Amino acid sequence: MEIKKYFIKNMFLCLIILMAIGLICIPYAEAQLNWWPLPPYNTLWPLWSPELSPVNPLTGNPTPIVSSLYPDTILPVQPGLTWDPDYDYPWLLYNTPLGMVYYDPLYGIDLWPPSYLLDIFGNPLPLTITALDLSLKPTSTAWLSANIPIANNAYYSNYPRFAPLLTPAAIIGLPPILP
Repeated sequence: MEIKKYFIKNMFLCLIILMAIGLICIPYAEAQLNWWPLPPYNTLWPLWSPELSPVNPLTGNPTPIVSSLYPDTILPVQPGLTWDPDYDYPWLLYNTPLGMVYYDPLYGIDLWPPSYLLDIFGNPLPLTITALDLSLKPTSTAWLSANIPIANNAYYSNYPRFAPLLTPAAIIGLPPILP
């Protein structure tokens, strides 16, 4: 009788431990499907966007269309999207003759990366991406729908000859990236 109680107690304890591990590991594993840190600045790139991170047929996993983000990175799909988890909103990225620019809803178009991601010599200052940062959800469709057309218009106004680089959906004001 005593052995049976001991066994049930241990089984119950094991079940609680497994549930606790599941509550921690499942969201972390799920987060790995949402965002991916890109060097050298370690901003987050959306894995949840089919246009920006198509599924790799060899692995079956979403793979960023770029492996790193430098000011001279050529984005095959525009706008690109990256995020510093310290901010409440992501950056929409575009190519220009001066290098990559980003659209900030508060300040408009500016050269990417922002100055706070550079040291005094202009070299990248990597962010520290934590497991908590990777648990960020995909950017809401409402935010994308509200901001992409405005960003595209700002980009088009500043760089009209580069408008053909926008995806057709972006030119007519629809978000080219869908969560």
